Amino acid sequence: MSDLITARGLTKTFPGVRALDQVDFSLRPGEVHALVGENGSGKSTLIKILMGVYRRDGGSIEIRGQPVQELTPQHARALGFAAVYQDVTLARQLSVAENFFLGAMPHASWGGISWEEASRRSGAVLHDLGLDIDPRSRLLDLPVAKQEMVAIAKAVFENSEVIVFDEPTALLTDDETQLLFTIIRRLRAAGKGIIYITHRLEEVFSICDRVTVLKDGTRVRTLDSTETDQDGLMRLMVGRSMADMYTIQRLPPGEPVLEVEGLTREPRFRRVSFAVGKGEIFGLFGLVGSGRTEILRVIYGADRPDAGRVMVNGTPVAFFHPRDAIKTRIGFLAEDRKMQSIALPLTVRVNANLTSYPAISRFGVLDVAAERANAASCIERLRVKTPSDQQIIRNLSGGNQQKIVLGRNLISKAQILLCDEPTIGVDVGAKSEIYKIFERLTAEGITILLVSSYLPEMMGLADRVLVLYEGNPMGIVVRRDFNEEKLVRLASGIAA
Repeated sequence: MSDLITARGLTKTFPGVRALDQVDFSLRPGEVHALVGENGSGKSTLIKILMGVYRRDGGSIEIRGQPVQELTPQHARALGFAAVYQDVTLARQLSVAENFFLGAMPHASWGGISWEEASRRSGAVLHDLGLDIDPRSRLLDLPVAKQEMVAIAKAVFENSEVIVFDEPTALLTDDETQLLFTIIRRLRAAGKGIIYITHRLEEVFSICDRVTVLKDGTRVRTLDSTETDQDGLMRLMVGRSMADMYTIQRLPPGEPVLEVEGLTREPRFRRVSFAVGKGEIFGLFGLVGSGRTEILRVIYGADRPDAGRVMVNGTPVAFFHPRDAIKTRIGFLAEDRKMQSIALPLTVRVNANLTSYPAISRFGVLDVAAERANAASCIERLRVKTPSDQQIIRNLSGGNQQKIVLGRNLISKAQILLCDEPTIGVDVGAKSEIYKIFERLTAEGITILLVSSYLPEMMGLADRVLVLYEGNPMGIVVRRDFNEEKLVRLASGIAA
Protein backbone atom coordinates (compact mmCIF):
# COMPACT_ATOMS: atom_id res chain seq x y z
CA MET A 1 0.00 0.00 0.00
CA SER A 2 1.40 3.41 -0.98
CA ASP A 3 1.95 6.18 1.53
CA LEU A 4 -0.84 8.69 2.05
CA ILE A 5 1.71 11.49 1.66
CA THR A 6 5.20 11.44 0.20
CA ALA A 7 6.98 14.81 0.15
CA ARG A 8 10.52 15.19 -1.15
CA GLY A 9 12.84 18.17 -1.05
CA LEU A 10 10.20 20.68 0.10
CA THR A 11 11.55 24.21 0.08
CA LYS A 12 9.89 27.45 1.12
CA THR A 13 11.47 30.89 1.40
CA PHE A 14 10.04 34.05 2.89
CA PRO A 15 11.80 37.44 2.66
CA GLY A 16 15.07 36.95 4.47
CA VAL A 17 14.17 33.50 5.84
CA ARG A 18 14.42 29.98 4.40
CA ALA A 19 11.57 28.36 6.36
CA LEU A 20 12.04 24.90 4.75
CA ASP A 21 15.20 23.61 3.12
CA GLN A 22 15.00 20.30 1.20
CA VAL A 23 12.67 18.61 3.71
CA ASP A 24 11.45 15.04 3.15
CA PHE A 25 8.34 13.77 4.92
CA SER A 26 6.00 10.80 4.56
CA LEU A 27 2.81 9.60 6.21
CA ARG A 28 1.59 6.02 6.08
CA PRO A 29 -2.00 4.77 6.37
CA GLY A 30 -2.81 3.84 9.96
CA GLU A 31 0.13 5.83 11.36
CA VAL A 32 0.51 8.58 13.96
CA HIS A 33 3.56 10.57 12.88
CA ALA A 34 4.90 13.16 15.35
CA LEU A 35 6.39 16.42 14.10
CA VAL A 36 8.62 18.09 16.71
CA GLY A 37 11.00 21.01 16.84
CA GLU A 38 11.40 24.46 18.32
CA ASN A 39 9.30 27.37 17.11
CA GLY A 40 10.84 28.46 13.83
CA SER A 41 11.95 24.93 13.00
CA GLY A 42 9.54 24.73 10.03
CA LYS A 43 6.69 22.63 11.45
CA SER A 44 3.95 25.16 10.67
CA THR A 45 5.33 25.89 7.22
CA LEU A 46 5.40 22.18 6.34
CA ILE A 47 1.81 21.70 7.52
CA LYS A 48 0.58 24.78 5.67
CA ILE A 49 2.13 23.50 2.44
CA LEU A 50 0.42 20.13 2.88
CA MET A 51 -2.89 21.86 3.69
CA GLY A 52 -2.62 24.09 0.61
CA VAL A 53 -2.23 27.34 2.55
CA TYR A 54 1.30 28.01 1.20
CA ARG A 55 2.71 27.23 -2.25
CA ARG A 56 6.00 25.36 -2.12
CA ASP A 57 8.99 26.93 -3.86
CA GLY A 58 10.53 23.57 -4.63
CA GLY A 59 10.18 19.85 -4.11
CA SER A 60 7.44 17.35 -4.91
CA ILE A 61 4.33 15.97 -3.24
CA GLU A 62 2.58 12.68 -3.96
CA ILE A 63 -0.82 11.80 -2.49
CA ARG A 64 -1.45 8.03 -2.47
CA GLY A 65 1.30 7.66 -5.03
CA GLN A 66 -0.07 10.30 -7.43
CA PRO A 67 1.92 13.52 -8.05
CA VAL A 68 0.16 16.73 -7.03
CA GLN A 69 1.27 19.89 -8.79
CA GLU A 70 -0.59 22.56 -6.85
CA LEU A 71 -2.48 22.34 -3.58
CA THR A 72 -5.14 24.79 -2.43
CA PRO A 73 -7.14 24.57 0.81
CA GLN A 74 -10.17 23.44 -1.22
CA HIS A 75 -8.12 20.80 -3.04
CA ALA A 76 -6.61 19.55 0.24
CA ARG A 77 -10.06 19.25 1.78
CA ALA A 78 -11.32 17.36 -1.28
CA LEU A 79 -8.39 14.95 -0.85
CA GLY A 80 -9.58 14.26 2.69
CA PHE A 81 -7.15 16.50 4.62
CA ALA A 82 -8.27 18.18 7.86
CA ALA A 83 -6.47 20.09 10.62
CA VAL A 84 -7.32 20.63 14.27
CA TYR A 85 -5.39 23.69 15.40
CA GLN A 86 -4.63 24.80 18.96
CA ASP A 87 -6.54 28.03 18.23
CA VAL A 88 -9.90 26.57 17.24
CA THR A 89 -10.85 27.88 13.79
CA LEU A 90 -14.55 27.03 13.77
CA ALA A 91 -17.42 29.54 13.65
CA ARG A 92 -17.83 30.24 17.36
CA GLN A 93 -21.07 32.20 17.05
CA LEU A 94 -22.83 29.19 15.52
CA SER A 95 -24.05 25.99 17.15
CA VAL A 96 -22.04 22.77 17.23
CA ALA A 97 -24.39 21.21 14.65
CA GLU A 98 -24.09 24.23 12.33
CA ASN A 99 -20.30 23.93 12.46
CA PHE A 100 -20.55 20.30 11.37
CA PHE A 101 -22.60 21.24 8.31
CA LEU A 102 -21.11 24.63 7.32
CA GLY A 103 -22.21 25.30 3.76
CA ALA A 104 -24.12 22.04 3.47
CA MET A 105 -26.99 22.08 5.97
CA PRO A 106 -29.44 19.17 5.57
CA HIS A 107 -32.86 20.08 4.15
CA ALA A 108 -36.32 18.91 5.08
CA SER A 109 -38.78 17.57 2.47
CA TRP A 110 -40.45 20.97 2.26
CA GLY A 111 -37.16 22.64 1.30
CA GLY A 112 -36.15 24.38 4.51
CA ILE A 113 -33.23 23.52 6.79
CA SER A 114 -33.78 20.42 8.92
CA TRP A 115 -32.35 21.49 12.27
CA GLU A 116 -33.50 18.22 13.78
CA GLU A 117 -31.51 16.21 11.22
CA ALA A 118 -28.41 18.38 11.75
CA SER A 119 -28.59 17.86 15.51
CA ARG A 120 -29.29 14.14 15.19
CA ARG A 121 -26.37 13.40 12.85
CA SER A 122 -23.81 15.58 14.63
CA GLY A 123 -25.04 14.31 18.02
CA ALA A 124 -24.52 10.72 16.89
CA VAL A 125 -20.86 11.42 16.02
CA LEU A 126 -20.27 13.19 19.35
CA HIS A 127 -21.88 10.31 21.26
CA ASP A 128 -19.90 7.71 19.33
CA LEU A 129 -16.67 9.49 20.31
CA GLY A 130 -17.68 9.60 23.97
CA LEU A 131 -18.17 13.37 24.00
CA ASP A 132 -20.86 14.79 26.28
CA ILE A 133 -21.65 17.84 24.14
CA ASP A 134 -25.10 19.10 23.14
CA PRO A 135 -25.06 19.69 19.34
CA ARG A 136 -27.49 22.58 19.85
CA SER A 137 -25.01 24.45 22.08
CA ARG A 138 -23.41 27.59 20.72
CA LEU A 139 -19.70 26.89 20.29
CA LEU A 140 -18.77 30.17 22.01
CA ASP A 141 -20.51 29.01 25.19
CA LEU A 142 -18.37 25.87 25.49
CA PRO A 143 -14.99 25.71 27.27
CA VAL A 144 -12.01 25.91 24.93
CA ALA A 145 -11.22 22.23 25.54
CA LYS A 146 -14.70 21.19 24.36
CA GLN A 147 -14.46 23.50 21.35
CA GLU A 148 -11.32 21.59 20.40
CA MET A 149 -13.16 18.29 20.82
CA VAL A 150 -15.87 19.59 18.46
CA ALA A 151 -13.19 20.37 15.86
CA ILE A 152 -11.89 16.80 16.21
CA ALA A 153 -15.40 15.36 15.91
CA LYS A 154 -16.01 17.46 12.78
CA ALA A 155 -12.87 16.00 11.17
CA VAL A 156 -14.14 12.49 12.00
CA PHE A 157 -17.61 13.38 10.66
CA GLU A 158 -16.07 14.49 7.36
CA ASN A 159 -14.35 11.08 7.11
CA SER A 160 -10.96 12.75 6.69
CA GLU A 161 -8.11 10.49 5.60
CA VAL A 162 -5.33 12.73 6.94
CA ILE A 163 -5.80 14.73 10.16
CA VAL A 164 -3.28 17.19 11.58
CA PHE A 165 -3.35 17.72 15.34
CA ASP A 166 -1.51 20.90 16.34
CA GLU A 167 -0.74 20.99 20.10
CA PRO A 168 -4.07 19.27 20.84
CA THR A 169 -3.52 18.70 24.58
CA ALA A 170 -2.31 22.19 25.55
CA LEU A 171 -5.59 23.02 27.34
CA LEU A 172 -6.91 19.53 28.06
CA THR A 173 -7.14 17.83 31.44
CA ASP A 174 -5.55 14.42 31.94
CA ASP A 175 -8.93 12.72 31.44
CA GLU A 176 -9.61 14.72 28.26
CA THR A 177 -6.13 13.89 26.99
CA GLN A 178 -6.77 10.18 27.49
CA LEU A 179 -10.08 10.52 25.65
CA LEU A 180 -8.26 12.24 22.78
CA PHE A 181 -5.72 9.42 22.67
CA THR A 182 -8.55 6.88 22.54
CA ILE A 183 -10.06 8.73 19.55
CA ILE A 184 -6.67 8.89 17.80
CA ARG A 185 -6.12 5.15 18.31
CA ARG A 186 -9.53 4.47 16.76
CA LEU A 187 -8.64 6.65 13.78
CA ARG A 188 -5.31 4.86 13.38
CA ALA A 189 -7.05 1.47 13.52
CA ALA A 190 -9.38 2.69 10.74
CA GLY A 191 -6.35 3.37 8.51
CA LYS A 192 -6.31 7.17 8.89
CA GLY A 193 -3.03 9.05 8.81
CA ILE A 194 -2.36 11.38 11.76
CA ILE A 195 0.26 14.14 11.89
CA TYR A 196 0.76 15.01 15.55
CA ILE A 197 2.54 18.25 16.53
CA THR A 198 3.43 18.61 20.20
CA HIS A 199 5.90 20.26 22.58
CA ARG A 200 5.08 17.63 25.23
CA LEU A 201 7.60 15.01 24.30
CA GLU A 202 6.19 12.29 26.57
CA GLU A 203 3.12 12.25 24.29
CA VAL A 204 5.29 11.15 21.36
CA PHE A 205 5.92 7.88 23.17
CA SER A 206 2.31 7.48 24.33
CA ILE A 207 0.59 7.79 20.96
CA CYS A 208 3.02 8.13 18.03
CA ASP A 209 4.59 5.49 15.76
CA ARG A 210 7.27 7.63 14.11
CA VAL A 211 8.72 11.06 14.79
CA THR A 212 10.35 13.62 12.51
CA VAL A 213 12.60 16.25 14.09
CA LEU A 214 12.95 19.62 12.36
CA LYS A 215 15.51 22.30 13.19
CA ASP A 216 16.00 25.65 11.45
CA GLY A 217 13.96 24.55 8.45
CA THR A 218 15.79 21.27 7.87
CA ARG A 219 14.92 17.68 8.69
CA VAL A 220 17.32 16.41 11.35
CA ARG A 221 16.03 12.84 11.45
CA THR A 222 12.98 10.59 11.12
CA LEU A 223 12.89 7.54 13.38
CA ASP A 224 10.54 5.10 15.07
CA SER A 225 9.43 6.28 18.50
CA THR A 226 10.84 3.03 19.94
CA GLU A 227 14.33 4.04 18.79
CA THR A 228 14.76 6.97 21.16
CA ASP A 229 13.50 8.62 24.38
CA GLN A 230 12.68 12.13 25.60
CA ASP A 231 16.33 13.02 26.23
CA GLY A 232 17.25 11.76 22.77
CA LEU A 233 14.58 13.93 21.12
CA MET A 234 15.57 16.95 23.21
CA ARG A 235 19.18 16.63 22.11
CA LEU A 236 18.16 16.33 18.45
CA MET A 237 15.97 19.42 18.79
CA VAL A 238 18.00 21.77 20.98
CA GLY A 239 21.14 20.01 22.15
CA ARG A 240 20.19 19.66 25.82
CA SER A 241 18.58 17.01 28.03
CA MET A 242 15.22 17.03 29.83
CA ALA A 243 16.99 17.11 33.20
CA ASP A 244 18.84 20.29 32.20
CA MET A 245 15.57 21.91 31.15
CA TYR A 246 14.03 21.88 34.64
CA THR A 247 17.21 22.55 36.60
CA ILE A 248 17.22 26.08 38.00
CA GLN A 249 19.26 27.55 40.83
CA ARG A 250 17.34 28.27 44.03
CA LEU A 251 17.90 30.62 46.91
CA PRO A 252 16.05 30.46 50.24
CA PRO A 253 12.90 32.65 50.03
CA GLY A 254 12.84 35.85 52.06
CA GLU A 255 10.13 37.38 54.23
CA PRO A 256 6.50 37.09 53.02
CA VAL A 257 5.64 39.67 50.37
CA LEU A 258 2.20 38.32 49.41
CA GLU A 259 -0.29 36.98 51.94
CA VAL A 260 -3.76 35.66 51.20
CA GLU A 261 -6.16 34.99 54.08
CA GLY A 262 -9.52 33.24 53.70
CA LEU A 263 -9.97 34.46 50.13
CA THR A 264 -13.35 33.43 48.70
CA ARG A 265 -15.21 34.02 45.46
CA GLU A 266 -18.21 31.73 45.12
CA PRO A 267 -18.67 29.39 43.37
CA ARG A 268 -15.08 29.38 42.07
CA PHE A 269 -13.02 28.98 45.25
CA ARG A 270 -13.36 29.37 49.01
CA ARG A 271 -11.26 29.94 52.15
CA VAL A 272 -7.91 30.01 50.36
CA SER A 273 -4.94 31.04 52.51
CA PHE A 274 -1.19 31.10 51.83
CA ALA A 275 1.88 33.31 52.16
CA VAL A 276 4.64 33.64 49.55
CA GLY A 277 8.17 34.74 50.35
CA LYS A 278 10.41 37.14 48.48
CA GLY A 279 12.10 35.33 45.58
CA GLU A 280 9.90 32.22 45.92
CA ILE A 281 8.12 30.33 43.15
CA PHE A 282 4.80 29.27 44.66
CA GLY A 283 2.59 26.92 42.64
CA LEU A 284 -1.18 26.62 42.38
CA PHE A 285 -2.04 23.19 41.01
CA GLY A 286 -5.38 21.56 40.24
CA LEU A 287 -7.57 20.30 37.46
CA VAL A 288 -9.34 22.70 35.09
CA GLY A 289 -12.14 24.33 37.11
CA SER A 290 -10.30 24.06 40.43
CA GLY A 291 -10.17 27.85 40.82
CA ARG A 292 -6.49 28.46 40.04
CA THR A 293 -6.98 31.20 37.43
CA GLU A 294 -9.80 32.80 39.42
CA ILE A 295 -7.51 33.20 42.45
CA LEU A 296 -4.95 35.05 40.32
CA ARG A 297 -7.67 37.28 38.87
CA VAL A 298 -8.89 38.29 42.34
CA ILE A 299 -5.35 39.02 43.53
CA TYR A 300 -4.81 41.15 40.40
CA GLY A 301 -8.02 43.13 40.86
CA ALA A 302 -9.73 41.77 37.74
CA ASP A 303 -12.47 40.24 39.96
CA ARG A 304 -13.72 41.13 43.43
CA PRO A 305 -13.67 38.60 46.31
CA ASP A 306 -16.70 37.74 48.43
CA ALA A 307 -14.57 37.42 51.55
CA GLY A 308 -10.98 37.35 52.77
CA ARG A 309 -8.09 39.72 52.24
CA VAL A 310 -4.81 40.16 50.39
CA MET A 311 -1.72 41.76 51.90
CA VAL A 312 1.35 43.01 50.06
CA ASN A 313 4.46 43.56 52.16
CA GLY A 314 2.33 43.31 55.28
CA THR A 315 -0.19 45.96 54.19
CA PRO A 316 -3.81 45.03 53.33
CA VAL A 317 -4.73 46.01 49.77
CA ALA A 318 -8.08 46.30 48.01
CA PHE A 319 -7.73 46.39 44.25
CA PHE A 320 -10.74 47.61 42.29
CA HIS A 321 -8.97 47.41 38.93
CA PRO A 322 -5.79 45.77 37.55
CA ARG A 323 -4.16 49.21 37.30
CA ASP A 324 -4.26 49.32 41.11
CA ALA A 325 -2.29 46.06 41.18
CA ILE A 326 0.19 47.41 38.62
CA LYS A 327 0.79 50.47 40.81
CA THR A 328 1.48 48.10 43.71
CA ARG A 329 4.09 46.39 41.48
CA ILE A 330 2.14 43.24 40.68
CA GLY A 331 2.32 41.86 37.15
CA PHE A 332 0.14 39.32 35.34
CA LEU A 333 0.72 36.82 32.51
CA ALA A 334 -2.70 35.61 31.37
CA GLU A 335 -3.38 32.04 30.23
CA ASP A 336 -4.88 33.17 26.91
CA ARG A 337 -1.93 35.22 25.71
CA LYS A 338 -3.38 36.20 22.34
CA MET A 339 -6.73 37.36 23.71
CA GLN A 340 -5.71 38.87 27.06
CA SER A 341 -1.99 39.70 27.15
CA ILE A 342 -0.94 41.10 23.78
CA ALA A 343 -2.35 43.36 21.09
CA LEU A 344 -1.73 41.19 18.01
CA PRO A 345 -1.92 43.91 15.30
CA LEU A 346 0.48 46.26 17.14
CA THR A 347 4.27 46.41 17.26
CA VAL A 348 6.70 44.88 19.72
CA ARG A 349 7.47 48.40 20.99
CA VAL A 350 3.85 49.19 21.77
CA ASN A 351 3.22 45.81 23.41
CA ALA A 352 6.32 46.16 25.58
CA ASN A 353 5.04 49.51 26.87
CA LEU A 354 1.32 48.78 27.28
CA THR A 355 1.38 49.08 31.08
CA SER A 356 4.01 51.84 31.11
CA TYR A 357 2.41 54.58 29.00
CA PRO A 358 1.02 56.52 32.00
CA ALA A 359 4.56 56.66 33.45
CA ILE A 360 6.21 57.83 30.20
CA SER A 361 3.58 60.39 29.20
CA ARG A 362 3.08 63.88 30.56
CA PHE A 363 0.01 66.00 29.87
CA GLY A 364 -0.94 63.53 27.13
CA VAL A 365 2.43 63.79 25.34
CA LEU A 366 4.39 60.55 24.94
CA ASP A 367 8.12 60.46 25.68
CA VAL A 368 9.12 58.56 22.53
CA ALA A 369 12.73 58.18 23.66
CA ALA A 370 11.58 56.46 26.87
CA GLU A 371 9.23 54.25 24.84
CA ARG A 372 12.11 53.14 22.61
CA ALA A 373 14.43 52.62 25.57
CA ASN A 374 11.88 50.45 27.36
CA ALA A 375 11.42 48.26 24.29
CA ALA A 376 15.17 47.99 23.73
CA SER A 377 15.71 47.01 27.37
CA CYS A 378 13.01 44.34 27.12
CA ILE A 379 14.43 42.89 23.89
CA GLU A 380 18.00 42.85 25.19
CA ARG A 381 17.32 41.64 28.75
CA LEU A 382 15.07 38.76 27.70
CA ARG A 383 16.84 38.00 24.40
CA VAL A 384 13.75 38.46 22.27
CA LYS A 385 14.27 37.33 18.68
CA THR A 386 12.79 40.09 16.52
CA PRO A 387 14.10 42.09 13.53
CA SER A 388 13.25 45.33 15.35
CA ASP A 389 10.90 46.82 17.90
CA GLN A 390 8.67 47.80 14.96
CA GLN A 391 7.90 44.17 14.12
CA ILE A 392 4.19 43.30 14.46
CA ILE A 393 4.00 41.03 17.49
CA ARG A 394 1.68 38.49 15.83
CA ASN A 395 4.67 37.59 13.61
CA LEU A 396 6.81 36.48 16.56
CA SER A 397 6.88 32.94 17.93
CA GLY A 398 4.84 32.12 21.02
CA GLY A 399 7.98 32.09 23.17
CA ASN A 400 9.07 35.54 22.01
CA GLN A 401 5.57 36.91 22.48
CA GLN A 402 5.62 35.62 26.05
CA LYS A 403 9.01 37.22 26.65
CA ILE A 404 7.54 40.57 25.63
CA VAL A 405 4.71 40.10 28.15
CA LEU A 406 7.26 39.23 30.83
CA GLY A 407 9.40 42.20 29.87
CA ARG A 408 6.42 44.55 29.99
CA ASN A 409 5.86 43.61 33.62
CA LEU A 410 9.53 44.12 34.43
CA ILE A 411 9.46 47.56 32.79
CA SER A 412 6.59 48.33 35.19
CA LYS A 413 8.95 47.22 38.01
CA ALA A 414 6.72 44.33 39.08
CA GLN A 415 7.99 42.57 42.21
CA ILE A 416 5.25 39.93 42.21
CA LEU A 417 4.46 38.05 38.98
CA LEU A 418 1.20 36.11 38.60
CA CYS A 419 1.94 33.58 35.85
CA ASP A 420 -1.01 31.58 34.48
CA GLU A 421 0.19 28.71 32.23
CA PRO A 422 3.24 30.76 31.12
CA THR A 423 4.54 28.19 28.62
CA ILE A 424 1.33 27.22 26.75
CA GLY A 425 2.05 27.22 23.01
CA VAL A 426 5.79 27.65 23.66
CA ASP A 427 8.36 25.23 22.24
CA VAL A 428 10.79 23.33 24.45
CA GLY A 429 13.73 25.60 23.65
CA ALA A 430 11.79 28.75 24.52
CA LYS A 431 10.42 27.01 27.65
CA SER A 432 13.96 26.45 28.86
CA GLU A 433 14.76 30.12 28.23
CA ILE A 434 11.68 31.22 30.19
CA TYR A 435 12.67 28.95 33.09
CA LYS A 436 16.12 30.52 33.16
CA ILE A 437 14.48 33.97 33.15
CA PHE A 438 12.45 32.86 36.19
CA GLU A 439 15.72 31.76 37.81
CA ARG A 440 17.27 35.21 37.28
CA LEU A 441 14.14 37.01 38.46
CA THR A 442 13.86 35.04 41.71
CA ALA A 443 17.58 35.67 42.36
CA GLU A 444 16.73 39.38 42.07
CA GLY A 445 14.03 38.94 44.72
CA ILE A 446 11.02 38.84 42.40
CA THR A 447 8.24 36.52 43.61
CA ILE A 448 6.37 34.26 41.20
CA LEU A 449 2.91 32.76 41.68
CA LEU A 450 2.76 29.94 39.12
CA VAL A 451 -0.28 28.17 37.68
CA SER A 452 0.55 25.19 35.47
CA SER A 453 -1.36 22.10 34.37
CA TYR A 454 1.90 20.42 33.38
CA LEU A 455 3.24 18.49 36.37
CA PRO A 456 6.88 18.22 35.22
CA GLU A 457 6.91 22.01 34.92
CA MET A 458 5.23 22.56 38.28
CA MET A 459 7.46 20.08 40.11
CA GLY A 460 10.58 21.38 38.35
CA LEU A 461 10.04 25.06 39.16
CA ALA A 462 7.99 25.51 42.33
CA ASP A 463 9.37 25.68 45.86
CA ARG A 464 5.94 24.85 47.30
CA VAL A 465 2.58 23.95 45.75
CA LEU A 466 -0.96 24.64 46.97
CA VAL A 467 -3.22 21.92 45.53
CA LEU A 468 -6.87 22.78 44.82
CA TYR A 469 -9.91 20.59 44.21
CA GLU A 470 -13.14 22.21 42.99
CA GLY A 471 -12.16 25.50 44.63
CA ASN A 472 -11.16 23.95 47.96
CA PRO A 473 -7.55 24.01 49.21
CA MET A 474 -6.32 20.45 49.77
CA GLY A 475 -2.99 21.37 51.34
CA ILE A 476 0.43 22.86 50.62
CA VAL A 477 3.16 20.43 49.53
CA VAL A 478 6.81 21.42 50.04
CA ARG A 479 9.47 20.61 47.47
CA ARG A 480 11.09 17.72 49.35
CA ASP A 481 7.69 15.96 49.39
CA PHE A 482 6.90 16.44 45.69
CA ASN A 483 5.50 13.28 44.20
CA GLU A 484 3.45 13.13 40.99
CA GLU A 485 0.99 10.59 42.38
CA LYS A 486 0.52 12.60 45.58
CA LEU A 487 -0.21 15.85 43.72
CA VAL A 488 -2.64 14.16 41.34
CA ARG A 489 -4.47 12.45 44.22
CA LEU A 490 -4.89 15.75 46.05
CA ALA A 491 -6.03 17.46 42.84
CA SER A 492 -8.65 14.69 42.48
CA GLY A 493 -10.04 15.41 45.96
CA ILE A 494 -8.36 12.46 47.68
CA ALA A 495 -6.78 13.52 50.97
CA ALA A 496 -3.14 12.57 51.51
